[in-house]
Amino acid sequence: MTRKTIVSTVEVLGQSDTYTLRELCERGGVNAEFIIELVSYGVIAPVEERPAHQWQFDTLALARLSRAMRLQRDLQLNLPGLAMSLDLLDEVNELRREVARLNQQLSRLIAD
Repeated sequence: MTRKTIVSTVEVLGQSDTYTLRELCERGGVNAEFIIELVSYGVIAPVEERPAHQWQFDTLALARLSRAMRLQRDLQLNLPGLAMSLDLLDEVNELRREVARLNQQLSRLIAD
């Protein structure tokens, strides 16, 4: 039995770009049903609440789609597991930034 390796990439452009559902599918190399499922599980979110054919996504959603696809490929997670993993990774990153900020404040206080 051979194992097929699939490499997927998502191109993330400038911070102010928005993408339609179709553009997000094209950039991610996925179909619309997959994006709709990701939205239903809270993995990514459109910029505004609208019907799916009017959705717009920002670059953060595009970056999160890339991370989701990588996690799903590497760990073979189902969608609820994917949503939980991404939320936990976001929380870890936020806590790391907070620790770094507090360490900088502590260093300044010690130096004074």
